[in-house]
Amino acid sequence: MASSSSSSHIISASVSHSWNHQVFISFRGEDTRKGFVDHLYQALVREGIRTYKDDRTLARGETIGQALLKAIQESRIAVIIFSENYADSSWCLDELTHIVECMEKKGQIVMPVFYDIDPSDVRRQNRKYKKSFVKHESEHKHKVKSWRKAMFKASNLSGWVPKNFANGHEGICIKDIVATIFERLSLPVTNVSKNLIGIEARLQKLKSYLDIGSGGVHVIGIWGIGGGGKTTLASAAYTLISHQFKAHCFLENIRDESSKRGLRRLQESFLSLILKTKVKLESEIQGKSMIKSSLCNKTVLVVLDDIDDLRQLEALAGSHDWFGEGSRIIITTRDEHVLSHKANTIYEVSLLSHGEAIKLFSRHAYREVKPVEDYETLSQDIISYVGGLPLALEVLGSFLYDKDKDEWKSLLAKLKRIPDAKVTQCLKISYDGLKSDEKELFLDIACFMRKWKIDDAMRVLDACNFNPGIGVKVLIQKSLIKISNGRFDIHGLIEAMAHYIVRKEYPNNPEKHSRIWEEKDIKDIYDMEADTPSMEIEVFTSSVRNSSLPPHFVANVKNIPRVVAKMKKLRWAILSNYPASSFSSNFQPTKLCCMVLEDSRQKQLWKGCKRLSNLKILSLYRARRLIRTPDFNGLPCLERLILEDNDELKKIHPSIGYHESLVYVKVRTCGKLTMFPPILRMKNLETLKISVCRRLKKFPDIHTNMDSLVNLHLDVTDIEIIPSSLGQYCTNLVSIEFVTCKLKRIEGNFHLLESLRDLDLTLCSKHLSSHSKSSKNLMCCMRLLSLHQDSLVRQRFPQFPRFLRKLNLSYCNLGDEDIPSNICELLNLQVLCLNGNEFAQLHSSLSGIPCLKFLDLSSCKSLVELPDLPSSIAILKATQCESLESVGDLSNYKWLWKVSLWRWKMLIGSDLVLRSMLQVLLYLVLKFQPFYGI
Repeated sequence: MASSSSSSHIISASVSHSWNHQVFISFRGEDTRKGFVDHLYQALVREGIRTYKDDRTLARGETIGQALLKAIQESRIAVIIFSENYADSSWCLDELTHIVECMEKKGQIVMPVFYDIDPSDVRRQNRKYKKSFVKHESEHKHKVKSWRKAMFKASNLSGWVPKNFANGHEGICIKDIVATIFERLSLPVTNVSKNLIGIEARLQKLKSYLDIGSGGVHVIGIWGIGGGGKTTLASAAYTLISHQFKAHCFLENIRDESSKRGLRRLQESFLSLILKTKVKLESEIQGKSMIKSSLCNKTVLVVLDDIDDLRQLEALAGSHDWFGEGSRIIITTRDEHVLSHKANTIYEVSLLSHGEAIKLFSRHAYREVKPVEDYETLSQDIISYVGGLPLALEVLGSFLYDKDKDEWKSLLAKLKRIPDAKVTQCLKISYDGLKSDEKELFLDIACFMRKWKIDDAMRVLDACNFNPGIGVKVLIQKSLIKISNGRFDIHGLIEAMAHYIVRKEYPNNPEKHSRIWEEKDIKDIYDMEADTPSMEIEVFTSSVRNSSLPPHFVANVKNIPRVVAKMKKLRWAILSNYPASSFSSNFQPTKLCCMVLEDSRQKQLWKGCKRLSNLKILSLYRARRLIRTPDFNGLPCLERLILEDNDELKKIHPSIGYHESLVYVKVRTCGKLTMFPPILRMKNLETLKISVCRRLKKFPDIHTNMDSLVNLHLDVTDIEIIPSSLGQYCTNLVSIEFVTCKLKRIEGNFHLLESLRDLDLTLCSKHLSSHSKSSKNLMCCMRLLSLHQDSLVRQRFPQFPRFLRKLNLSYCNLGDEDIPSNICELLNLQVLCLNGNEFAQLHSSLSGIPCLKFLDLSSCKSLVELPDLPSSIAILKATQCESLESVGDLSNYKWLWKVSLWRWKMLIGSDLVLRSMLQVLLYLVLKFQPFYGI
């Protein structure tokens, strides 16, 4: 509104709603001299709506412009009267922009009226409007773009054209406008929220958490990723239910306001809004006291939007007893940690589904509910990139509106390297709030570890001294990462943000980046000239598992050793297809904590003893030409050593036997390895796994106490004798596996292995004598025994260990009389696997196992009927039992909760069989009725 002839009216409805139901009318006064606005105002008065004009006294220090913007924010409905000279007024255009922002962010209802002007001229900004904007280009160039966009959005809304309404009868048009306004003010707010895609289901879930009317004071946290719709959801809920409370307040942008104005000013704003009077405070302490004294007897609804610090929450809602019975406090935040102290319930906002994302994107990109036909594939690419984040869908959709296909493709290509600035800035707020070490941890995870198994990732991060246990929790709480199915998961836009952070200062100089992971940068690094100065790289991966790099690209680049040697700051690295030459003598990364070599062509890693004093993890995977390992004396901190698929490996350096830091050693598929060095000082070793080493015939010599060793796996080897030193020095063993070994004899007295619980002798017992005292002692304290695919169970093991909890006798060719009779004496047995055997029926003694919870009879194709089951049974599996005819009555087993009885002949069997199966299904339906909600 640019002149004194411009004016605005504020009309306040008498019906009590959360927006105060004010109607803001934006118009150009000199264009409506016929009195259209005055007539509209008077018509509202006649309908019994309390009204007041905007001539009230301004607050101290408040300008007219500030008052108008505040009035817009407080209005539920905004009426925009587009007239011939409306676009001349910069004030009107500022109002228009603010109205559209309130419509998009707060769900404000906007109603356009096209007074003596064609709507298409407003929408396309033609004729008089075109001249107005040409004039503004010279005076308000920085605002014109936002003005144009706001005008386009507002003019696309449904509205009125008085000259075309009832043959130009303005009175009838005004009457219709007033009726529509009154109707919209009186409607439940849920109808307003229908314009927000995906909001209804989320609102219903939030309402269930709010539990209005149940009494008490409930604090509900809305938590999630930046731009994910937290504020939108809270605003919609506030609009929907605020009229049910005596007082209510929506305090926005607390994070920004707190940093700019401080907590005391924030408290003043809060109290002023909720008490509807100006409040001045002397101190933060006074603010806390006043909030409690003013609200402790009132039923209030409070929304505290965008809290990022516990101090903010303490200042505004320090305790439940600050608020009266029935009050509800809603908090939106990106940081779950701030909710853990106060919230009764935390609602994690879900991102939009694929269908919802299509609708939202289409609304902004095409002003339609689905993609335009020729743009469907490009739309899918954008939506896939965005990953259901509402903010990004709106931003990118609005940007792409009126762009052609080439511009769409150009944007997609650009986004892969440089993410959208507005979206990135929103997401980066969470990153900026991290401590320095948390930032480094986040960048490592985001740049390299998406979809990594948690255990693998945590070991690497721990090796780099990140203390990831607490750090990862912080990142999860701040909505930067997730854990899904045991793996790290990161939203694609957050991953892109992390990439941008690493590259932004030197986008074209990868040697100056702290982390290298992308194919192009890997190529550039390996193409560096020999005189390239020292690099800044801390983490480097040239793994081709998820890359389009040619398999032998790395191996064909001759200067790789020289380039890698310049990575002095390297903390961890995954190097694939490293060439045949050994690491050079000047390869001395003193900070290196983890190194993984995949498909290396080296015969030896380095010459002599190289000092890598911080290296904790060394993994050599498919180093098929490696003949010997390096000297481990130069790796004093080494904790994990993995040697896998190293076909030519013949010798492990004897220094490994003296290594006191090693915790985990895995040697697998090293076909030419004939011996493992004597163990002399490996006092901290917890796990030793040697498998698929066919030439290994001798068990490692042990000459020292190994109290830390709990897991020993010697699978698929030709080891024939387990020496007495195992029982003598490894007294804390919990798990032993000798799967598919040629084991003949176990020497010594194993009665000392009191911690032994699991023993797997699958395909071993045909060589092993069961009559020796040692083999019986070995089983005395066992909890798990697996003799999978062993046909000589009864002959070799006439008596099972009495403490056994799990017994696997699957695929052992057991017939009707082959189940050992003493099985009912296993008082602790909980899991029994008999699948894949030949018996037609089982002895009734099976029902006498007192603690059995899981019984697997799957693929027992000769089984005709199920035996009586122990009363403790909880899970029964009998799938693919083709001969099964009778299942008996399962309704007597009160703990039974899962039954799998699918048979191939179920539908073609006798009526008796079908009736029996139906009885089982009916029983399960009745039993699970509370669980499944049937």
